[in-house]
Amino acid sequence: MDITNDRNERWRGFLDSLLQKEDELLSALRGRAEAEDIPIIRKEAEYFLRWLLSVQRPERILEIGTAIGYSAICMLRHSPAQASLVTIENDAGRIPEAIKNFSLAGIKDRVSLIEGDAAEVLPGLEGSFDFVFLDAAKGQYIVLLPEILRLLREGGILVTDNILQDGDTLESRFAVRRRDRTIHKRMREYLYAITHDERLVTDLLPVGDGIAVSVKL
Repeated sequence: MDITNDRNERWRGFLDSLLQKEDELLSALRGRAEAEDIPIIRKEAEYFLRWLLSVQRPERILEIGTAIGYSAICMLRHSPAQASLVTIENDAGRIPEAIKNFSLAGIKDRVSLIEGDAAEVLPGLEGSFDFVFLDAAKGQYIVLLPEILRLLREGGILVTDNILQDGDTLESRFAVRRRDRTIHKRMREYLYAITHDERLVTDLLPVGDGIAVSVKL
């Protein structure tokens, strides 16, 4: 028996027994995502995100990586009623379902969904955001960072998901599969950048598949 995995499963079960569950729509979306291997935020990370949003109370949110809309719905559920969200998705096949799910959640009027490559979309965005949730192609994180920091207001929070990449980030380059080495290198570059940028205070948390929380000074 893998003692670490067993402990993690028990911890997840314990969290589920104590913390408030998703509503029916989010529960249904999570079930489908898990059955069809659609990437959405892990449950432990969702619990943390919900808490963080309740503390910061952002009014303008930027999400990079929409998928089927799960995390966008979750974020607006735990933000002020006047909060709005801009989300960017590069997979055209997922956008119709995300839009449908936003309608089902009653938040369609609060969401602006932009189709395209975030590296091309971000330079065209104006204004500032209180909260940025980054959950897109991992190899692009370091490429997107300059524009994210331009758009993030002072005192704003950047949350970066999946920084551990199922543990690959902790391994040496040579222990990672050859096809994953570029992503491994870029993730490490990204983590170095956000932990050494004087404009940011960053902490790395072993929640879900790893989360980085950065506050812009």
